[in-house]
Amino acid sequence: MTVSNIVLQSAIFILYFSLMLLVVLFSYRRQQSDTDFILGNRSLNFWLTALSAQASDMSSWLFLGYPALVFGGGVFATWAAIGLIIGMFLNWHFVAPRLRAITGQFGSLTLSDYFEKRFQDPSGGLRIIAGLMSVVFFTIYISSGLVAMGILVESLLGLSYYLGITLGLFIVVGYVFVGGYRTVAWIDLFQGFFLLGVVIFIPTYLLIKIGGLAPVLEAVGRQNLTTTLFPAIGGWALWKILMIAAGWGLGYFGQPHILTKFMGIRDPSEMGKAKYLGMSWLVLALGAATLIGLLGIFLFPQGLEDTQQVVLSIVKTTMAPVFAALVLCAILAATTNVMAAHILIVASNLSEDFYKKMFRRTPSVKKLLRVSRISVLLTAIVGMTIAYFKPSTIYHLVLYAWSGLGASFGPLVLLSLYMKNLNRYAAFAGILVGGVTSALWPYLNHLYHWEIAPIIPGFVLSVVAIYGTTLLTRRSHCKIS
Repeated sequence: MTVSNIVLQSAIFILYFSLMLLVVLFSYRRQQSDTDFILGNRSLNFWLTALSAQASDMSSWLFLGYPALVFGGGVFATWAAIGLIIGMFLNWHFVAPRLRAITGQFGSLTLSDYFEKRFQDPSGGLRIIAGLMSVVFFTIYISSGLVAMGILVESLLGLSYYLGITLGLFIVVGYVFVGGYRTVAWIDLFQGFFLLGVVIFIPTYLLIKIGGLAPVLEAVGRQNLTTTLFPAIGGWALWKILMIAAGWGLGYFGQPHILTKFMGIRDPSEMGKAKYLGMSWLVLALGAATLIGLLGIFLFPQGLEDTQQVVLSIVKTTMAPVFAALVLCAILAATTNVMAAHILIVASNLSEDFYKKMFRRTPSVKKLLRVSRISVLLTAIVGMTIAYFKPSTIYHLVLYAWSGLGASFGPLVLLSLYMKNLNRYAAFAGILVGGVTSALWPYLNHLYHWEIAPIIPGFVLSVVAIYGTTLLTRRSHCKIS
């Protein structure tokens, strides 16, 4: 890459994130309490709720991890996207309205606080175990975003991987530390539209240039990859479809960074509008990312040394440096969106679920706000330390964290919203069994080659633990009005 191209791309990058800085400074004055910082005082409209929920969901995985999956597996890999679309629709439809109503009644800012009040746990143990699971898996999630930052800066700008990690950390921590929940939501809205435009433009431009989808599917077939969603009919094919779709789709029910977006909407009656807006965004984004992965097979029949860079390779070889800079901004936007949401959740866990429990009397509002911001810094440092060693691919880091959170909280969220006779012992068992099973499952998968996503056994065993413990204790501690 020439020096002039690097200067041009760097200038566009600086301009883009200068706009983000203006948003941060605008919202800083509005942060008056920990409720403002963590949940925006439940004042978001349906546009902010929808785009924030979806943009904070689709990280660098949308540009780097998922296209790499399609690049290596063909059309059949699209079942991961189909599973996500189905799972998110069910999440909007069955979880979002009830969760917003009940957490509003309880005055809960985090899932941990909701569980404690929902199951009337005076010991604080339920809140602590939920906060602990959240912190552990979100730290892995944050490290995946930093790994993406390093890869991106190294590939497009020719700079050090470690400089990319540091740069990403500085950007995200800056606007989360200053702005909090409302800032993240407004940036999600802006960047959600921007990255959707970019991810749609890439395949649209290339498909017009090469004459449609037919040449692409022919290239996929020449590589002996699947060209249809149903390459075979039979029990094994259906089993694989279920494993791929459920392995991603089930996770939505337990993702705190998405569920808190539901909790922050101002008017619960607008949840339906948010649902259809958010789902439209998700279908378009995943559809475009699928086409990008397939186009990579057409453009690079010899393969790539690092399949995670299929989007970057496409942009560098087919598009002008100016657009390459815009793609850089879009991927950074997707990555920073999710990292910001994750860091904010962990900060809320550390301040609301751990720090408050250290005091018999509730700390002052200003002190809690200060602790929330310090928690942001601590979380970012730990995530950076993990990313420094580049422990795995973006895809597998995201899958591990996604599965852990989904299995820890998903079953309990669903059952707590629709069942009256659960108690705190069942809730504790569900979180612990789901989280531990999901965390340990990848090691069993490697040992026995079962090829089952961690969330599936984690989710199932969590449900069993909740039901089993409820039956054993035969005690009901709370009711939903």
